[in-house]
Formats: sequence, structure tokens, C-alpha cells
Amino acid sequence: MTTPSPTLRKPRSSWTPAQIALTVVALALSVIWMAPLVWALSTSLKTPAESVASPHWIPKDFTLDSWRKVFEAGNIPNWFVNSLVVSVCVTFIVLLVASLAGYGFARTEFRGKSVLMAVTMAGLMFSPAILGVPLFTTVQSLGMVDTYWGMILPQCAPAAMVYILYKFFQSLPRELEEAAFIDGAGRWRIFFTLVLPLSKPPLSAVGIFTFIASWNNFLWPYMVTNNPDLMTMPNGIATVQNAFGIVWPQLMAGGLIAGLPLIVVFVFFQSQIVRGVAHTGLAGQ
Repeated sequence: MTTPSPTLRKPRSSWTPAQIALTVVALALSVIWMAPLVWALSTSLKTPAESVASPHWIPKDFTLDSWRKVFEAGNIPNWFVNSLVVSVCVTFIVLLVASLAGYGFARTEFRGKSVLMAVTMAGLMFSPAILGVPLFTTVQSLGMVDTYWGMILPQCAPAAMVYILYKFFQSLPRELEEAAFIDGAGRWRIFFTLVLPLSKPPLSAVGIFTFIASWNNFLWPYMVTNNPDLMTMPNGIATVQNAFGIVWPQLMAGGLIAGLPLIVVFVFFQSQIVRGVAHTGLAGQ
């Protein structure tokens, strides 16, 4: 009796048509989104005369003169340190305040909770520009003009971050906290030893969003700071650009210098941003 030969199966392709189509679309979108950044870099490496000539991607004469002039005209290291100090402090305070407020709204019951929640969410409807004058009057009355705290504190109560963490805390199983209560843990201990460790994804997302928003904030530091030594990166770069006028290579070089730290943050922490948005329940909203 002859043994039947085993049937050879055709190897399954690792790429399905749907995956190929999605990859092509993603590559096309990436090229579209990267084009402005590449154009800015290309322009910053051109001479002023070449930058206003017929549009072309590759500079004919590569030069770093625009970058050198931007660094010579401004105190870039000092502005970088100021932006870093302000952004890190704002991020830390926002994480603390927003997590406490979000957990309080999600897990505690108190009189006037719905009204206070509505007032907090109403902050989403107001532009920061509208609050500029009353905030400046308050900061001025407290003697915090031209100080780090004057730039930091008014940025530390974003309603959007409270809402993001509030939605996440609502999704946590109450059974975990009830078990901790039975073991004798108090509300504060549960929050710091149980809830926060489980909240790393949304906390990472909130921290990154806050850091980016604080780093990019131009209006408020411009209003509350007149001291050149306390300028943040956006304000300092804008001052240099105003000194140059409309010279496109210098403008592009200054913009890239101001945005480079944010590009680095996004490249290294994009997975935390995606996981954080997914865990908050806001991905489909």
C-alpha cells in the first residue's frame, strides 16, 4: 500500500489587498503632511534671493547662513531653558490638578457636583484670548508680571484635560476600589497607590498634550513678560523674525528651531499618545 504524498500548501501571502491599500494611503498622507516641513527645511538652506525665485525643492547653493543669523540675533539657549522650565512646571501641575479633579468628579458624590462639573466644562467654550485681560489684571495685582509663576499658573487649569481623565476614571472597575476599602485603605491611598498606576496611558497623553500646548503658547507669555531674559522660545523667535522682516530663509529657520523639540517629543512618545486617547474613550468621539 502506497503512502499518499502530503499535499503542498501554497504559502499564504503576508500582505492582503486591504493592507496594501491602507499602506499606500498612509504613505500618501505621510508625504502630504511632511511636505511643509521639508519645504521649510529646504527654504532655510537657500539664499534670500533663491528663496523668492521660482519654486524648487532642492537648493542650488546650500548655505547655513540663515541658521547662523538666527542664533546670532537671539539668545536661543536661554529661551530654550525658559520654555522648558515653564512647560515642565505647567505639565506637572496640570497632571496633579486634572487627575484630582477628574477622580473627584468620577468617584465622589457631593452637593453641587453637577453644577461644578457644568462650570468646569463651560471652560471649553471660551477662547484663551477672551480670558487674557482678566488674567493679566489678576497676575498684575499679585505682583507676578515678569516672573515664571506669572507665565505658569494661568495655564494650569485646562478643562479639556479634566474631562479626559474624568472619562477614564469612570471606566475603571469600582470593584478594585471597593476591595481596597475593605482592606482598610483610605480614599487618598487608593488614589495614589491604585488609581494612578492604572492611569499611565491617559496621564501620558495628557502630559504630552499639555507640554506641547504650553511650549507653543505665544499669546500669554507675550502679554505677561517684557523681560527679554524671560522670553520663551516662540516669543524669542518672533522677536528675531520681526528684526529680519520678510526674509524667508531666516523665518523658516526660526520656525524649525521653535518646533524641533515638539517634533522630537512626538516621534518618541507617539505610541503613548495613541494608547492614551484609546484608553480615555475619546477615540470615537
